Amino acid sequence: MIRATHTFPHGFLWGTATSSHQVEGDNTNNDWWIWEQEHGRILQDHKSGKACDWWGGRWQEDLDRAAEGGQNAHRLSIEWSRVEPSPAVWDDSALDYYRQIIKGALDCGLMPMVTLHHFTNPQWVAEQGGWLNPQIVVIFERYVRKVVNALHDLVGLWVTINEPNVYSFLAYLEGSFPPGMKDLKSLPLVIKHMVLAHAAAYHAIHEIQPDSLVGLAHHYHGFRPANPRNSLDRWLARFKSENFNNIFPRAVIDGRIRTPFWKGQVAQAVGTQDYFGLNYYTVEQCAFNPLRPLNAFQRGVYPEGADLSPTGYIANEPAGMWEALCWAHRFNLPIYITENGVEDAESAIRPRYLAAHIRQVWRAVNFNWGVRGYFHWSLVDNFEWERGWTQRFGLWALDVGTQQRRKRLSADLYAEICKANGLSSEMVAIYAPEILEEMFPPRGPVELGVSSG
Repeated sequence: MIRATHTFPHGFLWGTATSSHQVEGDNTNNDWWIWEQEHGRILQDHKSGKACDWWGGRWQEDLDRAAEGGQNAHRLSIEWSRVEPSPAVWDDSALDYYRQIIKGALDCGLMPMVTLHHFTNPQWVAEQGGWLNPQIVVIFERYVRKVVNALHDLVGLWVTINEPNVYSFLAYLEGSFPPGMKDLKSLPLVIKHMVLAHAAAYHAIHEIQPDSLVGLAHHYHGFRPANPRNSLDRWLARFKSENFNNIFPRAVIDGRIRTPFWKGQVAQAVGTQDYFGLNYYTVEQCAFNPLRPLNAFQRGVYPEGADLSPTGYIANEPAGMWEALCWAHRFNLPIYITENGVEDAESAIRPRYLAAHIRQVWRAVNFNWGVRGYFHWSLVDNFEWERGWTQRFGLWALDVGTQQRRKRLSADLYAEICKANGLSSEMVAIYAPEILEEMFPPRGPVELGVSSG
């Protein structure tokens, strides 16, 4: 076996990511809380409830664990409904509490990356039409200005909107997120408003804090033809990638929105990214069915024999991470991996998933592509939206009833990576020996003790 270490640059950010609704608990004034109360909206009718009880103070111990595990950064989000519980009515005590959390992160040695919108809206925003309401751009900018004015002395790394493609498609096309619409005609308007809202937020943040770094967290989903020889399968894979992956990042580069049903100019959005936030989880196969063409908008499948997570939600496809990094690199910006992870309560797949994906990140770093950080999803098990508590993404396990935390084996692996600022063959040999030879292959006959003749 080759003994080697994939070393990362000095100052590389190693962290985990969380979001407010998923960890805080008792976010009773947003659209997701209302959504959870409706029967059948969430798997097994789960509720977020206390979540990880961060609003009750458990953030401190979780961030302490992150710091003890060698992490030097943390991505968290602000809950809009706490800050602005009614239109233009501000709760300064909520902002004070976020200051306390962020100061706590800094005191632990964790650089904060703060997300301003992570899937949830105040209930009053939803009642006013949500992202279909043209006023959402002004309303969102007003909220952003309030938060950034309150926190800019503590935060210099901002995410305006998390995964706008995921949010817009699931909330307005698939219907699994609130408001639960299945209306293809509404989607272009939502996309336009989200691009405009991001642009307004970007300009507002830089007006308040000129030296800040502002971007979006883009979700890249891999799409491959189920049958590479089938021209319809190849077309479907390209169609899905173009319309799911590319609409938002292109719009904030050149100000042009390109959808199959509407195209337009958004000049305010040109150049409104200081870095490229990249979320990547998996790759799916696409098979076009001419008898059911609308199935083109549905989720694909994984190939037989794929290395699947326990619920079959994610396939371990590290080559897809490399594909995602190549895609992000084309936008010529510094890159942060803002999310990457796998649901796995027993840490059976996560060690090899983590090691193999971080190796792909190292490949990009080794090409001097300007990858500046990696945020693993997630620090602790949290409420996974329409999937409730059925999936466990945390390095630390959570007992929802007792709020007890338990460290998983993958937390030890990630801690070793963070502390070493690199991934070594010894780590892989201990935590994911099944992929050791694939990642660090033998050099040849001499090392194997075989005569070369």
